[in-house]
Amino acid sequence: METPGSQSSLHRANLERVVRAVRMAGSLTQAEIARATGLSAATVSNIVRELKDGGTVEVTPTSAGGRRARSVALSGGAGIVAGVDFGHKHLRVALGNLAHQILAEETEPLDVDASAAQGLDRAEAMVGRLIEAAGVDRSKVIGVGLGVPAPIDVASGALGSTAILPGWAGTNPRDDLAARLGVPVHLDNDANLGALGELVWGAGRGVQDLAYIKVADGVGAGLVINGQIYRGPGGTAGEIGHITLDESGPVCRCGNRGCLETFAAARYVLPLLHPSHGAGLTVEGMVRHARDGDPGCRRVIADVGRHIGSGVASLCNLLNPSRVILGGHLAEAGELVLGPIRDSVARYAVPSAARQLAVVPGALGARAEVLGALALVLSEMGDAALLDGTLAAGAPALA
Repeated sequence: METPGSQSSLHRANLERVVRAVRMAGSLTQAEIARATGLSAATVSNIVRELKDGGTVEVTPTSAGGRRARSVALSGGAGIVAGVDFGHKHLRVALGNLAHQILAEETEPLDVDASAAQGLDRAEAMVGRLIEAAGVDRSKVIGVGLGVPAPIDVASGALGSTAILPGWAGTNPRDDLAARLGVPVHLDNDANLGALGELVWGAGRGVQDLAYIKVADGVGAGLVINGQIYRGPGGTAGEIGHITLDESGPVCRCGNRGCLETFAAARYVLPLLHPSHGAGLTVEGMVRHARDGDPGCRRVIADVGRHIGSGVASLCNLLNPSRVILGGHLAEAGELVLGPIRDSVARYAVPSAARQLAVVPGALGARAEVLGALALVLSEMGDAALLDGTLAAGAPALA
């Protein structure tokens, strides 16, 4: 029996520290594990050997800084996780293992605003289809990450705004999907998942404090503080789209006037270009025309960038992040939008905060949210279960 402060309990804690570091990074060299955990190189070497012998991790030769090294990753057979990302116009699903390897991925169009039941039906079917296509044993699936484009009460799993997804009013998608699939489901909003995806796989790797800005039908931010997603007590932290820019501006769907969203979201800015480009214009189309030199699209994108920059400046003054990552299709405009964002930050942010900030495009593109959904499951897993071998051996079978 382990007692607090005993040698056995300290050893167990060190085992969990190593597993946690590897789980969140995907793979690390032993030197990187030592830096991440604060453990000595000798202790890490002994722990990695023990974990390898127990089948928890796999060790492969690699190189670091021109020197031979050993890369440590969780065993690919320890469990499978699924990610489900609902956008307003799409459904994207991915499968991955605990070594952060993506096994299968699929996207299909979907009007998610219409019906929660229809959306969850499609998600259930897609998860099953990917499991079959990847040749995965269904009993290996240990959890699902689920993202929706709406504020979420993280405690209850209920959606926080029926104005954003009216067809989902009164539903609890986390519990509904868990009942359908028979495994735990972890729920978050799309901006938080985008931040988590970029933190684990993309432009936020190695950064402890960042904001991920997603501009689509709405404007949201996922906040990372000290390496962790910050949601706030009600789960609504990061609603940057409802910073007031003009008290006499357009009425926002939240009921206020002149929110950032009314100057930057697709539903408000694309109609400005309808006379010249037609009502079917999308954000992707606007960016493509702008990159080809279209002056109207370039002007709209620059204006959107300046408005986003005003919101980012407020974030800088409050939270002082070291990096802001722009996600979504708008990021594909590159410096056409990033330059104006930086200009507004330089103008409105505290100079010391602005100097420390890097504004960069996301590295994952449209995949950020679904990869963030996978990362959400990985972040919520228990290290004790991994060490005890219960994830692969004792997980409930996927219904």
